[in-house]
Amino acid sequence: MNKLHGPALGIDLGGSKIEALLLDAQGAELWRERVATPAGDYRATLASIASLVERARVAAGMAVTLGIGSPGSADALGRVKNANSTCLNGQPLQADLQELLGQPVALANDADCLALSEATDGAGSAAAVVFAVILGTGVGAGIAVHGRVLQGPNGLSGEWGHNPLPWPSDAERPGPLCYCGARSCIETWLSGPALTADHARHSSGALLDAQAIAQAATAGDAACRASLERHAARLARALATVINLLDPDVIVLAGGLSKLPGLVERLPALWSPWVFGAGVDAPVRTHLALARHGDASGVRGAAWLAREPAQRVR
Repeated sequence: MNKLHGPALGIDLGGSKIEALLLDAQGAELWRERVATPAGDYRATLASIASLVERARVAAGMAVTLGIGSPGSADALGRVKNANSTCLNGQPLQADLQELLGQPVALANDADCLALSEATDGAGSAAAVVFAVILGTGVGAGIAVHGRVLQGPNGLSGEWGHNPLPWPSDAERPGPLCYCGARSCIETWLSGPALTADHARHSSGALLDAQAIAQAATAGDAACRASLERHAARLARALATVINLLDPDVIVLAGGLSKLPGLVERLPALWSPWVFGAGVDAPVRTHLALARHGDASGVRGAAWLAREPAQRVR
């Protein structure tokens, strides 16, 4: 792992929380703090980030470099697009933060930060191609190749959550409406709210969150077990398309739903029938793993953004 050269601050800007992590010159944690994200308020979000940065500077006792992972991506003019935290869309987030903070800010999609973190010193550190997935309030992914994050000319590399669910059954058509305006996006089937909605559709409207569904399934509730089965089967189909297109060495799962009971153990068997292999009966060699750094992986990747020029988003 390349070493940092001074205090490096990473910030993970999520829909419900903003997390800040300060790393020392060896990449060890110096300071961490979380605050709630001001819902739907762009200016208040900027102020919350600025407050965290100031406290990190105090904790470091000196200036810090800064990388931020946020939803969505930036267009050619630096305006945020495709963010499920919709108050960010159309806003020049990077430019506004640099003006407010008086320092350079490295900015990338939160899933790109996850991919960078896991490709640098995580579950994909020895792999050539890493596909890193966030399964949480939203669904997204990032791609790292030889330790560098791919972004693409449109900033869309890894926008897997807004492709349609592959190989849908008749019961899955036309699919739920997504905030992006399309129907049956992978996110509308695999996110936490999507699991809640799917369970409600199959169990007389019972609104249980993912954790409650998982707990009830473990206790033997048949309806909850069936909901987890449907979720796992859909995730397997969605990941099979990634293998067919990208053929990554490692797929890394992160986010709250990545820890659903038995999910990681079962997925390779579930995706195998959908992975293209006509005429040959051979195992799929893509490795599946949970994020080594867990919930901290994205914010660690944000810190890496600002301090590792060889690994910055291109």
